[in-house]
Amino acid sequence: MRERCPDSQPGFIATLPNYKLVFVGWSRQWRGGKANIRLFRGEKVTGAIYDVSEQCLRQLDKYESSYDRLKVTVFNEDGEPIEAITYIKTGQSEETRPSPQYLSVIRQGYKDWGIG
Repeated sequence: MRERCPDSQPGFIATLPNYKLVFVGWSRQWRGGKANIRLFRGEKVTGAIYDVSEQCLRQLDKYESSYDRLKVTVFNEDGEPIEAITYIKTGQSEETRPSPQYLSVIRQGYKDWGIG
């Protein structure tokens, strides 16, 4: 996030209910599937929320050009609902295995945030 939106501010850990983390499509850069979320009743995705400017959102729109913005309600660690924006790849992308390098980057992000 620091590279894509240097003015973004780390916020808090949040949970998105009824979605699951999946890896889809094929990234030439990472040589495997890319992270996405998919609607799935009873599952949840835990992640980090950042405070970003409108300019930063426009930068993310360019970077995540094959993904669409999606307004969601997440829950902070106190269980309070908060409106947030995420990016989601729409359509029928087939699930594919991520590369070990890409998975390592995802895991490092979780570790940096203290998400177990």
